Amino acid sequence: MTREQKANVIEQLTAKLADNANIYLTDVSGLNAETTSNLRRACFKANIKLEVVKNTLLAKAMEASDKDFEDLSTVLVGNTAMMLSEAGNAPAKLIKEFRKKSDKPILKGAFIEEAVYLGDDQVEALVNIKSKDELIGEIIGLLQSPAKNVVSALQSGGGTLAGIIKTLSEKEA
Repeated sequence: MTREQKANVIEQLTAKLADNANIYLTDVSGLNAETTSNLRRACFKANIKLEVVKNTLLAKAMEASDKDFEDLSTVLVGNTAMMLSEAGNAPAKLIKEFRKKSDKPILKGAFIEEAVYLGDDQVEALVNIKSKDELIGEIIGLLQSPAKNVVSALQSGGGTLAGIIKTLSEKEA
């Protein structure tokens, strides 16, 4: 690979790092062709981009990026595949599900919304991270709950009040 080609790849990787808030670095080495194909298919279905990268080029792209990847470059040893997704927990869920059939992919590290997670033992914590849409849904539910309670209290109270007034008016007549 020439210097010009390397510079081009670094530039592309830097752009991908800038465009994605959720980046997983995994080890998929040792998977046979069928298992690799199944992993790529599962990633496609889950809207996750999977790309095998050269460690040195990714490290240079991390240095050139505006984001603070902290110690994430320390995990760039051996084969590295980068998973990019919109949802912070989607790759972790895919990794956990895929491991039921295979011992790989192994999580090396992840960069989720400016937080760095290192090591394969973080998969379970990453699975439990809520996505932006899930958090928005919870907040909307919490905000709607008091309003629903007030409306139902007014409706039931209004019905009771109307019933009391009607009963009192009938007694007077």
